[in-house]
Amino acid sequence: MAGAVMQPMSQPAEYAGFFERFLAVLIDAVILSIASAVVRMVLGSIVGGLIGLALGIAYEVYFLSSPKQATIGKQAMGIIVTDLNGGRIDPGKAALRWVGKIVSCLILFIGYIMAAFTERKQALHDMIAGTLVLKGKR
Repeated sequence: MAGAVMQPMSQPAEYAGFFERFLAVLIDAVILSIASAVVRMVLGSIVGGLIGLALGIAYEVYFLSSPKQATIGKQAMGIIVTDLNGGRIDPGKAALRWVGKIVSCLILFIGYIMAAFTERKQALHDMIAGTLVLKGKR
């Protein structure tokens, strides 16, 4: 991948567990719900809802592809999102992961629940985007 900085993993990866990931999602949901509610109050339901959706996508893409490699919720839980080699993901991969989350939701959240049962604790959206969620702050 051109321009990507590869960060070798010096120790075995410790995958983030289902409940750590779940709590991170809850924290992010609260943050995004508050921001979206404010936008909807100012701009109305339809326009505010669309802008709120765009904010949610931008939030995920920005934070996951940043040097922190984590949304605010993931930072609070001490977990990061990496590529399969432990490196930082680019905005395209972060966006693909977000699209994968829609798929995970559409199949009755089974895509999320998969993280509790897969070897590397990957949810369906992680498999789609080729990402891992690991313990460890950046």
